[in-house]
Amino acid sequence: MKKIACILLIVAALQGCSKEKSSETSGRITISGAWALYPMVVKWAEVYHKKYPDVVIDISAGGAGKGMADALSGAIDLGMVSREIKKEERAKGAWGISVVKDAVIPMINEKNPFKVELLKRGLSKKEFAGIWISGTLKNWNIPVKSDKVTAIHVFTRSDACGAAETWAKYVGGAQEDLKGVGVYGDPGLADAVRNDVLGIGYNNVNFAYDAKTKKPVSGIIPLPLDINGNGTIDPNENIYADRDTLMKAIADNIFPSPPARNLHIVAKGIPEKKHIIKFLLWVLKDGQQYVSDAGYICLPKEQLQKQIDELSKKL
Repeated sequence: MKKIACILLIVAALQGCSKEKSSETSGRITISGAWALYPMVVKWAEVYHKKYPDVVIDISAGGAGKGMADALSGAIDLGMVSREIKKEERAKGAWGISVVKDAVIPMINEKNPFKVELLKRGLSKKEFAGIWISGTLKNWNIPVKSDKVTAIHVFTRSDACGAAETWAKYVGGAQEDLKGVGVYGDPGLADAVRNDVLGIGYNNVNFAYDAKTKKPVSGIIPLPLDINGNGTIDPNENIYADRDTLMKAIADNIFPSPPARNLHIVAKGIPEKKHIIKFLLWVLKDGQQYVSDAGYICLPKEQLQKQIDELSKKL
């Protein structure tokens, strides 16, 4: 009888372990939010689902504002946010972790009549502010000193998003201060500039460069930042030929912040469900090996470890 009882206890223990393991590696995770983080999270979800097929991850983009609002309302488990978490959002229970870094860059049509001159000189922060904030810089011919009067067609984002907030912060304002025709989403803004030879807009890096070739996407090209404002693009500012060169410049802090910024995953309070915590821990640890290939920059190890330690207490 003792032997049978012992066997039953072992079986029960194994069943308990199996049940505990199942609670960590099965379930559904719903995610919405920033276009900037969308390609990265899709990659993470694909890899994670292969490893843990009982975890189903549903992802939709719609802007950082939607990600935060959905998370705070409980409509989804996790929100993707491409800007800092605001005080008023933290007061409502917003909690988040930083997962990667990227940037927002200005884009023009590749057939812009002043392309050659613009790529040589770029535009300064003050000139970008003249386009998007004050509206005083209205013509392309002004910075390149041409007599051919040619209007600048300005585009911005219509949805509440981290890209617009980040770009606005760089040029000295808030998203609501940005002038231009409002267009929804990163893909929409890229298309607007692609379809207008005189257009200018801004995009998250992964919507400005082709994922396969790592070159600027067809029809649009980055407009360089004249970082030191000397009226020319110096060798160290010539960083836009391909995605890897730009990423290195961001990692080396050559590219300014903003428009470089950290990207976040948020929730209403620290998640309680074990399968969600386990996914987030995987993102901060094993998931980091996919960051560079996806066109993002890894955060400092000490920053990642601090977040890992916080989350690990919940398991």
